[in-house]
Parts: sequence; structure tokens; C-alpha cells
Amino acid sequence: MGRSEAAIFTNMCMVENEQGQILVQDRQNKNWAGITFPGGHIEKGESFHDAVVREVAEETGLHIKQPVLCGTKQFQTNQDERYVVLLYKTKLFSGELKSSDEGEVFWIAKDTLPDYPLAPDFMKMYKVFVDEKMSEFYYEQQGEKREVILF
Repeated sequence: MGRSEAAIFTNMCMVENEQGQILVQDRQNKNWAGITFPGGHIEKGESFHDAVVREVAEETGLHIKQPVLCGTKQFQTNQDERYVVLLYKTKLFSGELKSSDEGEVFWIAKDTLPDYPLAPDFMKMYKVFVDEKMSEFYYEQQGEKREVILF
């Protein structure tokens, strides 16, 4: 058995403002619709850092600084690829907030997050962003079902 495998790398970033609000996106993708954080695919040859800065700018109009890697999300796709989402957070940004084709973006109070129509399992993944004792959100395949495991 080889050690290499096909993989897809993506990112997501929780941006927090001076009032303690978080930036969310009402994602309009049929594969994972609902409230989530901005982010997207990492291009071949692109650094993880540059990719999250680019994706947040494209989807929100904000230029983030010093994004800190705070965890990962991963699972196997139906094509047997490993799908990896690098989870970042930052409080440093500039620019004017602007929505994109990916979905409307807006600021909310952290404690109101459960009041919104969230992307599937987003609340569980949110724990990795905010709990310093957690570092990974993992979908473990169990027959036809996927079970969420938090580490």
C-alpha cells in the first residue's frame, strides 16, 4: 500500500471584528448550502496562506492579515480522494464588506449563530474554531453513514 493519495485542499476563515461579531456567508452552493464562513479551493502551487487571503477577499471584499491555522476538517470523497479543509481565524482585516456570487456576507453576534439556517454540521465544526483544545473535525465513514468525530 502506497503512502500517497489524491487530495483536495480547501480553506475556511472565521473573521472577527472589534465588536466580537463574526463574519458569515449565506452560501448558495447546492452541495453545502447555508450559513458558514468564507473560503474555497487552494490552487495548485499556491501557498495555504495566500489561498485563504485570496478566497476571503474574493468572497467578502475584505483583505485579511495574519490568518492563524486553528484546525482541520477532513473526509474521503466518493472518488476516494481526501478532502481537507484548513480552518483559519483572524481579527485583522481592512476593506469594505461586499457580497459575491458565493453568497451574501454579513456580521452576526457569536451567540446568535444557532438562530440561522446553518450548513450541515457547521455548529460542530464551529467548535474547532473556538475551542483551543480541539484541532480536527473528521467524518468517519460507517457503512452508508458518516459520523462526525471531533479531536
